[in-house]
Amino acid sequence: MKIVIAGAGEVGSHLAKMLRNEANDVTVIDDEAGRIAALGSYTDVETCSGSPSSIKVLRNSGVADADLFIAVYPKVNQEINIVSALLAKRLGAKKVIARINDEDCLAAENKLLYKELGIDLLLYPERTAADEIIDFLKHNSTSDTMEFARGKLQIGVFKLNEDSPVLDLKLSEVIKPLEAGVLSQFRIIALSRDDKTIIPKLDTKFQFGDLVFTISKREGVQSLNTLFGKSNINISSAFIVGGSQIAQMLASSLAQAGLSVKLVEKDRDRCIVLSEILPDSVEVVHGDGRNSDFLFEEGLPQYDAFIALSSNDESNVLSCVVAKKFGVARTVAEVENIEYIRIAEEMGVDSVINKKLLTAGRIFRLTLSGKARIVRYMAGTNAEVMEYTVAPGSAITKGPIKDLDFPQDAIIGGVIRSNEAMIAVGDTVIEPYDRVAIFSKPECIKEIDRFFK
Repeated sequence: MKIVIAGAGEVGSHLAKMLRNEANDVTVIDDEAGRIAALGSYTDVETCSGSPSSIKVLRNSGVADADLFIAVYPKVNQEINIVSALLAKRLGAKKVIARINDEDCLAAENKLLYKELGIDLLLYPERTAADEIIDFLKHNSTSDTMEFARGKLQIGVFKLNEDSPVLDLKLSEVIKPLEAGVLSQFRIIALSRDDKTIIPKLDTKFQFGDLVFTISKREGVQSLNTLFGKSNINISSAFIVGGSQIAQMLASSLAQAGLSVKLVEKDRDRCIVLSEILPDSVEVVHGDGRNSDFLFEEGLPQYDAFIALSSNDESNVLSCVVAKKFGVARTVAEVENIEYIRIAEEMGVDSVINKKLLTAGRIFRLTLSGKARIVRYMAGTNAEVMEYTVAPGSAITKGPIKDLDFPQDAIIGGVIRSNEAMIAVGDTVIEPYDRVAIFSKPECIKEIDRFFK
């Protein structure tokens, strides 16, 4: 697949590396030599120097033959991304994506307008990140969660602490005492351990620090919480450090939902702006969120949730550790350095947010067969979760799952058929128009895609 990316910032560079690893032909446009040089140091993509809104530069990048054009130019007005995407479409690119920074563009009528103009997908990573945090605060017994069909199937990630009831037990020992009715509600689909993703067997033993990936029907969530010794608490107050776009959108959404919200920002001018645009119920405080004494004086121990959204990964992680020591029940850290994600989890951060991973999943879906409705990267693993809609006559419908020679490093977790949710087992037969939830290591993606063509 030929892909042209406009912008070699954090998001664009991560996408370039990820898509190149999938054997795509990738070209990156940028007008800053430093960003181009940095990109070339760790991935072998083609580069094109110049402005992405220049027709000459777009032609030189080969956009006329591109299967996909992605405009994610960093730290500029969104108009450059929109203009370059529209130009790329008119010059011949089959599908185009534009990163935006204005929430009004996501209104239904505006999205339709951009679609009619030729832009296939609008990306707003900050809005996506804020929504992820809101989802976590609702389902906070897990460190990450993902819903299919409005929650009829749910993927949850459980971190095993020192008091977990399943520690040092084999999978067979964990499920043996459970009644058949309970077992039909969920399935354990993967473990993440020491930066490795493991598809578990019956003799796989659970260890301290494991991240356990599960899929369940709605009624199976409580069974999983009991199994792993977790509980979902009611979040009624949130303490936010950082005045970024994500923090602004999150504070506004939480306040509108009736939560008590305090936001701390160290830049006085930004505090003034936030106090003017956020709901009156949000308390905006000028101060340094890295100072534990300051946090204590501001009443941090009385809050249910602490969310660190500053521009510094290390500060976000360490302030979450401080919040835990103060007794805050749930913590969230924005961590943009992917290598730090596992460290953050090991230090006790309940949920880690990474804009690059969230954005990559939405874009990667467009590189597959077209039957993939959702692609999502889960924190703590290099694997992906996908939802496919089954086409009549596709290979996945040719027999029970156990007879299909499905990749060993992937697992079909659940099926939505009409309005019914099912946990998939070896005898399950996939039918046309089913929606299928799959957990897979990256190296299996193309092979899985062939089962749904």
